[in-house]
Amino acid sequence: MTQVSRRDFARLALAGAATLAAPAVVQAKAKGRIVIIGGGFGGASAARYIRINHPHIAVTIIEPRKQVVTCPYGNLLLEGRKTLAEITQSYVGLSRRGVKFVHDWADSVDVIAKKVKVRGGATIAYDKLIVSPGIAIKWDALAGYGKGAEEVFPHAWVPENGEQVVLLRRQLEALPDGGVVGFAIPGNPFRCPPGPYERISLVASYLKKHKPRSKILALDGKDAFSKQGLFQDAWNELYPGLIEWIPAAKDGRVVRVDVKEKIFETEFGTRHKVDVGNVIPPQSAAKIAFDIGLVNETGWVPVNPYTFEATAVKDVHVIGDATIGGPMPKSGFIANSTSKQAAASAVALLEGREVPKDPIYFNTCYSHVGDDYGISVVGVFRPGEKGFVETPNSGGVSPRGPLEQQREQRKLESHYADSWYAAITKDAFS
Repeated sequence: MTQVSRRDFARLALAGAATLAAPAVVQAKAKGRIVIIGGGFGGASAARYIRINHPHIAVTIIEPRKQVVTCPYGNLLLEGRKTLAEITQSYVGLSRRGVKFVHDWADSVDVIAKKVKVRGGATIAYDKLIVSPGIAIKWDALAGYGKGAEEVFPHAWVPENGEQVVLLRRQLEALPDGGVVGFAIPGNPFRCPPGPYERISLVASYLKKHKPRSKILALDGKDAFSKQGLFQDAWNELYPGLIEWIPAAKDGRVVRVDVKEKIFETEFGTRHKVDVGNVIPPQSAAKIAFDIGLVNETGWVPVNPYTFEATAVKDVHVIGDATIGGPMPKSGFIANSTSKQAAASAVALLEGREVPKDPIYFNTCYSHVGDDYGISVVGVFRPGEKGFVETPNSGGVSPRGPLEQQREQRKLESHYADSWYAAITKDAFS
């Protein structure tokens, strides 16, 4: 059997998902208008593949930002390995492909008249709507963490223009050596399940180099997390004694924060004083998904696993972090992978054709945990009777073992991660 590396798997997954989602020959001659709300990995990828495979379709993205600061690789700013410019993506490539942009907020959608009204007052008509709005912070779901608290305890989880990540980096730079960096981590589901633990690792790397007497206190709203064994192996090997992770079962669930006194309080009343605090609050689908009526009682959007049509509203397809996609994670790679099936399905339904059959959705997620030290997880998913299912015996995580045995593998994966980031940003934004 031919062995396929994780680097090759990521490359093949990007190419394979596109092939599965897009017919080789477009038979229909009909024109059509597809409007996409949101220009992140999901929305940008959908627009790109519609223009590549169905150039007779007019595509408009409604997105307030004029460039994208990506969530992937944002944690590398905290360690100082990347700059804001290096993780900022332009829409120039998509514009050259003929994608039109309305740089404004989608304010409301008339699903009967099929029109989107933006905050500036303009109205954009559509035949099919793709909604890729991302997440919203649930302000006040954590007592004391209302709007404005992020100026003291940054969440740095909705990147927007990168200000939150830059603020957290500046707070780390100002931290006295010997200070405590606290993390408040939510229960599932939330955007990027391995993200908090990569962040912990890279903050630990920064502290080890620049503030070696400092400590990290990670308070978690759950008892297990993505790639846990691999992360904890790395923490023990690279940062012994620097990181204390407390799970929910040991009173790790933060229920209240005090931004004035810089306190994290857990559910059994334990109060933890921190010098720098990263609060990752509970999340939901973004506001526009609620306004359109797409969201159910979970705060997320149920979709048809074959077409990504919202179950609540006809002619609206929803992709990315806003959806109920479990066991698929809320990740940039999933948004990119599933967007191709959603886009192809939207065009097929618009033109009265059969949607692409037997789709496969891929996820590849790399995490940096230190210098020349990377780990990864791969998953393969398909539609099931009640949603999405993971393909048995597919995917997996990096091999575990002592650092002496895995040093070359960890180094390779850190380089594969760089290639992965270059590939997925090109696949979405070029």
